Amino acid sequence: MTTTEHPPPSRLRSWMLEGLSDMGKGQSVTGPHATPEPPHRGQSWYRVMCLTGVDYFSTLGYQPGIAALAAGLLSPVATVVLVIVTLAGALPVYRRVAEESPRGEGSIAMLERLLTFWKGKLFVLTLLGFAATDFLITITLSAADASTHLVENPHLTDALHGRRMLITLLLVALLGAVFLKGFLEAIGVAVALVATYLCLNAVVVAAGFWHVVTAGHVVTDWSHALTAEHGNVFAMVGVSLLVFPKLALGLSGFETGVAVMPHVKGDPGDTEEHLAGRIRDTKKLLTAAALIMSVFLIVTSFLTTVLIPEKEFESGGQANGRALAYLAHEYLGNTFGTVYDVSTIAILWFAGASAMAGLLNLMPRYLPRYGMAPHWARAVRPMVLVFTLIAFLVTWVFDADVDAQGGAYATGVLVLMSSAAIAVTIAARRAGQRGWTVVFGVVSAVLLYVTVVNVIERPDGVKIGACFIAGIIAVSLLSRLARAFELRVTDVTLDPLADRFVRDMASRKMRFIANEPDRRDRAEYRDKIEQIREDNDLPAHEDFVFAEVTVTDPSEFEGRLVVRGEVLHGRYRVLTLESSSIPNALAALLLHVRDTTGCTPHIYFEWTEGSPFTNFLRFFLFGQGEVAPVTREVLREAEPDPARRPRVHTG
Repeated sequence: MTTTEHPPPSRLRSWMLEGLSDMGKGQSVTGPHATPEPPHRGQSWYRVMCLTGVDYFSTLGYQPGIAALAAGLLSPVATVVLVIVTLAGALPVYRRVAEESPRGEGSIAMLERLLTFWKGKLFVLTLLGFAATDFLITITLSAADASTHLVENPHLTDALHGRRMLITLLLVALLGAVFLKGFLEAIGVAVALVATYLCLNAVVVAAGFWHVVTAGHVVTDWSHALTAEHGNVFAMVGVSLLVFPKLALGLSGFETGVAVMPHVKGDPGDTEEHLAGRIRDTKKLLTAAALIMSVFLIVTSFLTTVLIPEKEFESGGQANGRALAYLAHEYLGNTFGTVYDVSTIAILWFAGASAMAGLLNLMPRYLPRYGMAPHWARAVRPMVLVFTLIAFLVTWVFDADVDAQGGAYATGVLVLMSSAAIAVTIAARRAGQRGWTVVFGVVSAVLLYVTVVNVIERPDGVKIGACFIAGIIAVSLLSRLARAFELRVTDVTLDPLADRFVRDMASRKMRFIANEPDRRDRAEYRDKIEQIREDNDLPAHEDFVFAEVTVTDPSEFEGRLVVRGEVLHGRYRVLTLESSSIPNALAALLLHVRDTTGCTPHIYFEWTEGSPFTNFLRFFLFGQGEVAPVTREVLREAEPDPARRPRVHTG
């Protein structure tokens, strides 16, 4: 919008802000926040699946043990319930989410469209708080779990004893370094880790089944004990449903699967308006990940239940938190077991990559657009540094303790999944799909039940989530306050009649009158002109064009400005604008007129009655208030050179 020259950025700043719209080379940017559409790039869906899979598949490291502790001999049955909910509930929900938000906005964007103005923004910030809880705790919990496995390795216990915190911080820092290097490197590492980990698990499963076949009594022993303990199938199913909420972490991974959608290549003909290929391939990604995980969950829960003594799952037991590693050492030897341990530690650490990818896709989509984050928040590398520092803080607060973070992690996952189910239920209802509405409604009820039970059992998760929410809202409002006088218009477009008014005025003094539209009758415009002439001592022959702004959604921070021209009552020329803020719209119009005509425009206001503080709050919250001084302040920040700044007059 402005043409003020700025010194070229330093090499460090250019590297940090690489990819930011106003740092692009050769891009034509029409406003300070305009974001030109980049060419569509991406990765094959199965490669991106590995990025979300490092989070999803890594739960095999602890999920069989969690199931065994929660359900005991019923672990395989409870896991089947989990798989049914996954395939019949979570998977259809997120396939629909992918269809409704192909740019990776997820269920948050779907729910955002249901609410407007500030209540919508606050609702989104609340969901972002739970998303931040989910993704950041994924980073810190996974790194802490990996460091715990490393410290407890028999060969390293003496050397690393008491250094779990330091190791966790180093793992988090290393994850951040990977993302600073580049996102494609993160995908490449994820592919290698997932492929290795799944192959090693397949070997462990094959060895376990071979032992079950050769020692057939283990199955009969388990079935007899199960029947003796629970009596009949109905009792088994009932108990499995009751313990199901404790197994809910096995559902994690779907939200990040949608969040990384922008990195799915799709078809060569995909555009930002039509992303059919990306949607189709993301559905493949979600389905393949769910099927792979479901198979592994069922077979591993069965094998660990029938092959591992129950006492080994308890605290201090050799299978506590590492059931599959126990089988690897027991049936394939310590050499293979060590290799399996290394693979498990690596994928647990890198599980934070999918969470980091989700954060990098989610937060910059909302906070800068709301004016609730600095402009540099759209760039990847500064955000990586911010999230890494927050992860350091979380790790320090929780002393790198995995159990202490488990409640917050489960709460974040379940709240996001419940919101996704509710969002697709509403979408199906609006689309007139009664069958899908019922299905998604049932899934919503199940997930809400699981969420409530989890919150009752582990209220610390809600407390931690509330801290994230409070932090996001506080920082967002402070950022919005700091950017209150920033020029928020990305582009100005004049219709033919408005453009004609401007070209006609360019041959003489360009004088605009800011007018708040009321009755819009002849008397209103006549009286306004007379008052402006009297207040500013202007001669009668001076010509004016009125500028009238209608406030749409004052909670929006930036957007395009369309200016339409009208001739009212046969003589009064009026430019009508719609914007979230009156001062910003008028400032953008004046700068555009100056840049297109080379003339310095003048605009005339009346003083607004009332308290300056009250008027500022009206401007901050509702886009109105004391328009004259705020317009001048927006112009001052946008154009530092007083000689080139449009003139503001107030009478």
